[in-house]
Amino acid sequence: MDIQLESWASLIFRWAHIVAGIGWIGASFYFMALDYALKRREGMDERVKGENWQVHGGGFYHIQKYMVAPEQMPNDLKWFQWDSYATWLTGFALMAVLYYWQADIYLIDRSVLALSKPQAILISVATLTASWLIYDGLCRSPLRHNSPAMFACLFVLLIAAAWGLGQVFSPRAAFLHVGAMIGTIMTGNVFFIIIPNQRIVVQDLKAGRIPDAKFGIIAKLRSTHNNYLTLPVLFLMISNHYPMTFGHPMAWAVIAFILPIGAIIRDYFNAHDRGEHGKRLAWQWPSAALLLLALMIFVSWRPAPTPTIASTTKNEIKTKPSEKTSTTSALENAALKVVQARCSVCHSANPTDFVDAPPSGVLLETSAHMRQYASKIHQQTIAANIMPPGNLTDMTQEERAILASWLESIGNK
Repeated sequence: MDIQLESWASLIFRWAHIVAGIGWIGASFYFMALDYALKRREGMDERVKGENWQVHGGGFYHIQKYMVAPEQMPNDLKWFQWDSYATWLTGFALMAVLYYWQADIYLIDRSVLALSKPQAILISVATLTASWLIYDGLCRSPLRHNSPAMFACLFVLLIAAAWGLGQVFSPRAAFLHVGAMIGTIMTGNVFFIIIPNQRIVVQDLKAGRIPDAKFGIIAKLRSTHNNYLTLPVLFLMISNHYPMTFGHPMAWAVIAFILPIGAIIRDYFNAHDRGEHGKRLAWQWPSAALLLLALMIFVSWRPAPTPTIASTTKNEIKTKPSEKTSTTSALENAALKVVQARCSVCHSANPTDFVDAPPSGVLLETSAHMRQYASKIHQQTIAANIMPPGNLTDMTQEERAILASWLESIGNK
């Protein structure tokens, strides 16, 4: 019996991560919308910020929010923190299974930087830790009174981190780590700020003291930060399935587009939930659409391959005395040799110890296989430059140029 432990661990933690994330993000979006929808009415208790009537599931709900706390502690108090903790813990477990356990394949790219497993894992953990410490420092600095300036600083830091990680890790790992940094910031807000502040208020109330409103204000600010960071982090987490994003030579610029797009979309929903209309809601979707279009155009651009390598390869193949076939056939034979040496290690009926089965069921053992998966070869090996993973088989730029020339000769480019 062959139990594929790594694959099962990856599947289980990915499933758990998605389930926990749905719970956390769903609750976050709901409470932000609820908070913006609160209305005061005449004769309402001065301690109550506002109320909201809702209908769902065949019943009506009447919800009130207190400015600080009610006069007496209720017997049953529902806390919202475990969805956040579970999301981060399952995400980190998934990262450990994929990127730490299999660091040679997914975390390290020797064509980027030759790291040992311990070095790569240490850098990863240090990056996540530093992301929280730096963000928290910004929130405690005078910038906390100027949200646009603070977010501008955070934007610059995230883009700088994206560029720096791209000089250390594989493209996929570097891109994912920026999402993990934002996720760490968001969970850090819940664990270190929001829940502790709420506990202080509860303890004061139980002791008969009047709670200080500042704790609720600080918690609300951090919750709002989380709200605006949610859509970018979701994009970064799902984009590891799309090499056109993380595989771009300037992946940090892709993130520079995504951060404002996500924030603009959330601003629309927040304004809508506050009941705002007209011009206040007129600019978000057109702006987000234009930025997304600009991102699509930018991502479609790739630096041209080095002409000297490709042309030299073609000339060498054409001028071989023993070569009797057409240029396309010669290129295909040369490309097949590259694929069999660098790709068939995993993409074969009997792969090596790197994997248990050919990834995605793709076989690359014959010319017919190459033609069948030509578009995938172009996307993964030429456009995104992410295969072989971690460049485990030491594919050279000259060999990539041979593949690019063959793909061009069959009209796939």
